[in-house]
Amino acid sequence: MDFELANRVKALTPSTTLAITAKAKELKAQGFDVIGLGAGEPDFNTPQHIIDAAAASMNEGHTKYTPAAGLPLLKKEIAKKLHNDQGLHFDPSEIIVTNGAKHALYTLFQVLLNEGDEVIIPIPYWVSYPEQVKLAGGVPVYTEGLEENEFKITPEQLEASITEKTKAVIINSPSNPTGVLYSEEELKKLGEICLKHKVLIVSDEIYEKLVYGEHKHISIAQISTELKEQTIIINGVSKSHSMTGWRIGYAAGNQSIIKAMTNLASHSTSNPTTPAQYGTIAAYAGPQDKLAEMNAAFEQRLNIIYEQLVSIPGFTCIKPQGAFYLFPNVAEAAASAGYQNVDEFVAALLEEAMVAVIPGSGFGSPNNIRISYASSLDSLEQAVSRIKNFVLSKIEQTN
Repeated sequence: MDFELANRVKALTPSTTLAITAKAKELKAQGFDVIGLGAGEPDFNTPQHIIDAAAASMNEGHTKYTPAAGLPLLKKEIAKKLHNDQGLHFDPSEIIVTNGAKHALYTLFQVLLNEGDEVIIPIPYWVSYPEQVKLAGGVPVYTEGLEENEFKITPEQLEASITEKTKAVIINSPSNPTGVLYSEEELKKLGEICLKHKVLIVSDEIYEKLVYGEHKHISIAQISTELKEQTIIINGVSKSHSMTGWRIGYAAGNQSIIKAMTNLASHSTSNPTTPAQYGTIAAYAGPQDKLAEMNAAFEQRLNIIYEQLVSIPGFTCIKPQGAFYLFPNVAEAAASAGYQNVDEFVAALLEEAMVAVIPGSGFGSPNNIRISYASSLDSLEQAVSRIKNFVLSKIEQTN
């Protein structure tokens, strides 16, 4: 029997990332040597002291419900982290612990948006931003961060996108999929526009700890008291501490918004998983040396793979400053290889070269692809070599 589904889910766009990943897994299951570069998670295990803390909590009987907004001790550790890292003071009542940062964003939009409210989403964007806005009855308003401006939007673009229906703007720095960072001065200018028009800032800082070279992550909330009061910070331990499967994120900001999010959580998910919360307490309160080790490995991979990638004919790429993604423009390579668009190029790359990358169309940028370097250096070098040989052979065939 077929049942009529709700309109809200009918309008959802299927995840490009999941579709490519599923196809890659299917080919692997058939015995093909597929190299997957679509991973949105670190390839390191969670640090041992975090695993040990979660195991100990279960042995001590911490296997029951916690408050819907999270363990008070964990909220204190998050508040301490925000103060130590960014000089920000948050009361625990201004923090909610969620089932991953994605759940924090989903819950925020559910309590914030009414039908027709607009949220400004810079392009390129993380694939779930528009869908979560739509699920809350909101309207995504896209503003393109031009490649010549490192994919970042300008204050002029932001102001031009604001209408009487604008409720919020999303700022993701470091960015998924581009890996670029907004500077303090850039954030300050964007913040001035938001203050002027009373637009809430949703600051997605999940890649905050993954920053390379001399670059530094700045939260827009730390620029001024006024901006802090108009910002909801979204973060978590998935990327920073290689805890993607633990599903612990958080939101910090306006107390009334956090209270509304807590009320909604109490009727939807209840509390985040209890042992995972105890593991996260250890993640924030314990040693941080493993973070530096992971960052060093990511930076080494980036520096090696970037040079190899930009040597491929028709590939141009802004070098990322953070996260673990490269977002090259491959439109010229795709055309030279005889494909009508980048999506076709990506499909052929998987079928013929056995390399899975994510087409940029899923992020609002159809000329690009996303390559994750959350994989071993050997796999990355082999994958880039396959891509290069694939492009060169296709160009030779078409000429």
